[in-house]
Amino acid sequence: MTPADLRAWQAQMGYTYEKAAEALGISRSGFAKLLAGDHAIDKRTALACAAIAAGIEPYRKTCAG
Repeated sequence: MTPADLRAWQAQMGYTYEKAAEALGISRSGFAKLLAGDHAIDKRTALACAAIAAGIEPYRKTCAG
């Protein structure tokens, strides 16, 4: 994922910097650094963006018994 891809995800989701950072569980400044290319966007962040876009909630183990 490139910074341009991350910006496209943000626009697709209609997120502000604050909302995008909150959705990914990072600070606003951390999100800004990803967009600026100051930090590499790791696979974990790219997968989180895909999951959020697909409406997938965080995994929670459930017991049926």
